[in-house]
Amino acid sequence: MPNRDLFSEKVAIVTGASDGIGRATALALAKRGAHLAIAARRKDLLDTLAAEIKTYGREVLVATVDVTDVTQVNHFVDEVIERWGRVDLLVANAGEYIRAYIARLTLQDIQRSMAVNFYGGVYAIMAVLPHMQKRKSGHIVVVTSMDAKKGLPRDAPYVAAKFALTGFAEVVRQELCNDTGIYISNVMPGRVDTKMIANLRVPWISAKISPEAVARAILLAIEKRKPEVIIPPQATLLHYINVFSPRMGDYLAHLFHLEGWEDPPEADSTQS
Repeated sequence: MPNRDLFSEKVAIVTGASDGIGRATALALAKRGAHLAIAARRKDLLDTLAAEIKTYGREVLVATVDVTDVTQVNHFVDEVIERWGRVDLLVANAGEYIRAYIARLTLQDIQRSMAVNFYGGVYAIMAVLPHMQKRKSGHIVVVTSMDAKKGLPRDAPYVAAKFALTGFAEVVRQELCNDTGIYISNVMPGRVDTKMIANLRVPWISAKISPEAVARAILLAIEKRKPEVIIPPQATLLHYINVFSPRMGDYLAHLFHLEGWEDPPEADSTQS
């Protein structure tokens, strides 16, 4: 049985909290007793989430933050420290789904994806780490993607950034593994039913999972101090097949058309 007191009174930062995985994770943490510092670009959505968090009797700090701006990220973390004196948990979740065929790829596509999906996570990690090191306590969860294990057609900008963030988190985890009191988990979901890929139709074998399922995986990763979590099971299977035979991994990606089919995009921004 999980320790029901593990999250009680903990101070948790969640980036990309306005929608999808971030929103579901913030609510899951609040239900388990954590206080929340939530950040994203959409203040109206954050305010709605904050009202829900308060119904669980939890304190909440709302901040409008562009994670590509290191000054904004640092200021946000400083606000959290000023209010609560510590950061116990960081869920670095903010992201943007940027894709293009290689033949049509621009440097701007890659730069934008790296800014949001790589540096956005790195800035948050670097901002909280000194505080956790002083206290010799803390847990950082990096939400990347199954794309960080197996790249798919059209996803080059997104894949490049997620691979980079996964590698960065892996090194941080190894360097902090000996008696530092700080733990790192990398949660890598497959397709998730969020606005970010609302216009993407996917094959049955990579059916979209709910943000709540990812939130449960995040909390379990913290409870069990898991270094890596890949969900759902078929994504895990594809990862292991690809490890033993990249050629077979490529074949299956092509066979099942794992990149999906795009409908015209919605007007709303895809960044959370």
